[in-house]
Amino acid sequence: MALESALLKTYLPRILTLAFATSFSIFLLASASAQEDLSLHWDGIWIAEGTLFSITVTVENEEFKVGQVESLGFEWSSNKGKMDGNVVTVEIEYAGVTGLIQAELVTPDTAVAFAATCLPDFMVVCMLSKGRQAVFRKVAENAEN
Repeated sequence: MALESALLKTYLPRILTLAFATSFSIFLLASASAQEDLSLHWDGIWIAEGTLFSITVTVENEEFKVGQVESLGFEWSSNKGKMDGNVVTVEIEYAGVTGLIQAELVTPDTAVAFAATCLPDFMVVCMLSKGRQAVFRKVAENAEN
């Protein structure tokens, strides 16, 4: 019993210090990767998770362009997007609706997108998109990369 108590007094502070140091190191690594600029990873073909809807993204001379690959019959157009680190905004037009899509690159092959604006807001597509987001997965690099 005395031996166990002596061992606890000797090793417990060391174990707790090691555990704290390990946890702190993991936290610092996670924070560093969260701050990492992933904007170089946008180029490629992206598919909306759970669908066949896919787009191509091209970044040239700091211009962000989105194109249709498989639009599931929806005809839409987009303007050049604006990049701010891992976040991009792109204006989209579809069937009389204009929306500003915002997407954030959370890993080199995962982006989360949502409609930041959608007008006119009484249109069904705007009502259905309100408060929703889509996860896009990168499935391929662009051919020229």
